[in-house]
Amino acid sequence: MPVETQMIEACLKQDRNAQKQLYEKFSGKLFVVAMRYMKNRESAEDVLQESFIKVFRHLDTFRFDCPLEAWLRKIVVNTALKALKKQDGWSQSLEGDYMIDEEFHYNNQGYQDLSYNELMKMIGELPEGCRTIFNLYAIEGFKHHEIAEMLHVSEGTSKSQYSRAKSLLQDKLAVEKTRQELTFASLAKDVIKN
Repeated sequence: MPVETQMIEACLKQDRNAQKQLYEKFSGKLFVVAMRYMKNRESAEDVLQESFIKVFRHLDTFRFDCPLEAWLRKIVVNTALKALKKQDGWSQSLEGDYMIDEEFHYNNQGYQDLSYNELMKMIGELPEGCRTIFNLYAIEGFKHHEIAEMLHVSEGTSKSQYSRAKSLLQDKLAVEKTRQELTFASLAKDVIKN
């Protein structure tokens, strides 16, 4: 019997050590997921805590038809969305038509020094509505009709917010590229002087 299956069965029997093991195995990755949706660490911690409460309450519904981590991620995403919907101004953050004709192309050319953390920071700085939809579409892999259903918005709103997120990220990447070029030019001048 796989170790993960044994751990789940022990959790179902209220084995505190197995519950701790499950938490320790997945909490780091799931916290990163929560942080992508929530604006601050405290809110992400609340989402993570609420998610694990749901996990332990409903672990008996896990059917082993997908990886456990995927099931856990879905719980965290849904818990984060529920928390976002409770915030004042949530529905206003999804309003507006931001369709942009150009496609977003990121081929890493000129962004060699852009780290994963810097990119995640840029995504985290997006306005709440488009950040949420960008995460759901580009990172989690949901389709626009699924996002529309999850957030109780139109499919057009989902596409519009995603388009806005891409445009804002393009602007942020352009600023970063300019910063990198200026830094390189400055270093080159220093090398030439010496």
